[in-house]
Parts: sequence; structure tokens; C-alpha cells
Amino acid sequence: MNEILRTLLYEWKDKKLPKLIQRDIILEQKQTPYIHNATVITGFRRVGKTYLMYDLIKRLLKTNSREDIVYINFEDERIINPSVTLLTDLIPEIQSLFGKKPKYLFLDEIQNVSNWSKWVRRILDNEDIQIYISGSTSKMSSHEIPTELRGRFWEIKVKTLSFHEYLTFIREEIDFQKTPFSKEETAKFQYLLDDYLRYGGLPDVVLLPVEKKLELLQSYFQTVVQRDMIEHYNIENHIALRTMLKLLINSPYFTISKLQNIIKSMGIPVGKTTIDNYLSYARSSYFLQELSIFTPVITNQIQYPRKSFFVDTGFMTALSTGFSKNSGRLFENVIYQKISSENDIVYYYKDDNDYEVDFITINGGSVTGLYQTSYDIESEITKTREVRSLLFAGKKLQCKNLVLITAGLSQAFDIPKEIQVVPFFDFWKKE
Repeated sequence: MNEILRTLLYEWKDKKLPKLIQRDIILEQKQTPYIHNATVITGFRRVGKTYLMYDLIKRLLKTNSREDIVYINFEDERIINPSVTLLTDLIPEIQSLFGKKPKYLFLDEIQNVSNWSKWVRRILDNEDIQIYISGSTSKMSSHEIPTELRGRFWEIKVKTLSFHEYLTFIREEIDFQKTPFSKEETAKFQYLLDDYLRYGGLPDVVLLPVEKKLELLQSYFQTVVQRDMIEHYNIENHIALRTMLKLLINSPYFTISKLQNIIKSMGIPVGKTTIDNYLSYARSSYFLQELSIFTPVITNQIQYPRKSFFVDTGFMTALSTGFSKNSGRLFENVIYQKISSENDIVYYYKDDNDYEVDFITINGGSVTGLYQTSYDIESEITKTREVRSLLFAGKKLQCKNLVLITAGLSQAFDIPKEIQVVPFFDFWKKE
């Protein structure tokens, strides 16, 4: 008898599910008589993976008993050094306690269990049980899933709240038909957008009073660094890792050499290989993403600075040294999250003449779109710079899909007809 499992199962049987706020993303039952796959829910910590599971469980309970559905959170502190033995005991314990095997298994943060994927594959091959598993590491994504599960899972990627979901969570509405004619409605939109950019879209942070938001964001940062980086990869040089992450947050461009020089100048010993490893750990935890320059010469891609983007703009505010006032970079980070989720290949463009475009999308080896972001396009200098770069890059790369995404609502700009101006509220409505 596994006492820990039995305790968790008893607690689950009596657990009251929390009240949920409906999101745009919904877990669906994808099982068919011919395809028996697991559903893998991936994403950063605290983006709402567990609540999506709870939402599906509530819907399943309308036609199933509690004994048909089992949920286990493998980050429960009572599960110490979980091994595959715990999983091996799971179904026998459920049978012993409930008198039957479950129809549905929900296994939260299962990446904490060694050899979990081999156990999941065995259950898929031998049992008529629908399995839903979640994880806060890219090792569970479609690009890095263990070999034994290739072709045997559907991946559901969960991100932070979109602006639309943010409005739902705080119970606000914006009448976009009215905004062009109402200063009050326009001011309301601008206030809510600035709040969204400043504090981000992590669900629990959105629901907190303003005075508590930064404290919770800093707590999340400490958790992801400690659990998903330091403990997971046995990192000893904690100070170098934390320093590197804060440097990235406070600078839009970086190179490994520059990071090393700055960190060493602070009296912290660190090598280039170590920094490169730390960057891969940050990517694996979904905390950080990098963007390379667009160039046909691979060596140039390696040598040129990369741009850093983060899972949530709230971290950029909570961990910055005065940077939080830079609404332009916060706005660019939000736009990047959407563009990168819709396109597999994204770069930025910059040439020797300082023509720069925020995002280039590639499909089938060809440039399919050039996207420029501008939080404040009212300035003539800003408008000229953004337009000039878009037109020049579009001509050079032979791309006619030129898009200027603005934070404001007005489209009354003197912009060349070759460029499509898309206000942010239109951009997020396309989700």
C-alpha cells in the first residue's frame, strides 16, 4: 500500500473544485476509437494549466462519477523525490480505493517524476484510460517530448492571459465602436492597456490589488529560478544565473560575450559556456525566448546581438531598474508573444544603415510578413523612423505584407498606402 497515494486519493475524492473564470482556451476530449493519445498541457508556471484541467473535470463530472476521474498534483510537498514506482502503484491504488480503474487521469507537473513518459506509454498501450498531463518545462513540448511518446500525444500550449481574457478577469468591457467618438472610452482603454502591459497577464496577478502585484511577481520569479533552473539542473553559481536574468530584463539586446563581461566586472566568475547553458535553462522553463537577426549568413546570426523576450511583461516591471517606464518594449513583448505563437520562424531585421524592423515571419523559406510595433506613433520622428524601416526592408526582402501595430486607437496617420496600420485592439481581436 502506498500511503502517500492513498492520502492524495482520499483528499481528491472530497476536494471541492474552485470557482473558475472562463478563458478563451478550452480543453477538449480528443480521444477517438482509433487514436489513443495523451493530452499534454504545456506552459510557464501559474499560467492556468491546472485550472484548465479543473474546467474539463467539472464538465466531465456532469456525466461521470468522482471515482471515474482522478487528479494528482506531483508538486505536492508530501511527494518527496517521486520515482516511477509512485506511478506504477497509482492505478492499483485507485482500484483498491474506488473499486475500479479510472476513466480519466489528470496528472499535474508530471515532469517531476523520473521515467514518467515510459509509464504513460505503457498505460496508453494497455489501458482504456484518457490521460491529461501538464508540465512547466519545454522538455514536454512537441519539440522535446521523450521518444516513446512521439506521435502519441496532443499538445495544448497555454500562455498568459490575452488582453481579451484580461478584461474578462477584471470584469471590464470596452466599447470599441464608441471609442473613436468618446474621450472617456478612449481614456479607459488606454488605462487598461497600460495596466495590462505593466503587470502582465498571469491570472493570479491580474486578480490581485495593485499594491500586491509586484510582490507576487517577484515570488514567481524566485520559484521558477529555484525549482525549474537551480534545482532541476543542479546549478551551483546561483548569483551568476540571477544576475544574468536581470541583465536580460533590463536590456533589449544581448550577446554572450557582453553578458560575461558585465557579470565578471561585478566580481562574479562565469564562463561563456556556462552563460549559454543558463540561457537554455531559462528557455526550457518558458521564462525566456530569444530572437536572432535575419541574415542568410549563419555566422552573422551567431555574432550579432539577440533580442530577449519574456513570458510575461509583469516580470519586466517587477525586476527592472527603472525600465518599467519603457512602455514601448513592454508593448513589443506582448506583440511578440502572439506573433511567435502563430509562426514557427521569426527574426528581427537590422542593417548597417540602422533600418530596423521588429519582426520578420518566414514560411516555406520566404518572408511572409514584416511587423513593426509602436506604442506611441504620434511623434513625427517616431513615425518617420518606423515607416522608413518598413518600406526599406520590404523592398529589400521583396515582401508586400507590411504591418504597423500601434497601441493607440486612432488610425488618422499619414502613412503610405503600402503599410497596413493595425491598432492593438484589432490585433488582439484576431486571437
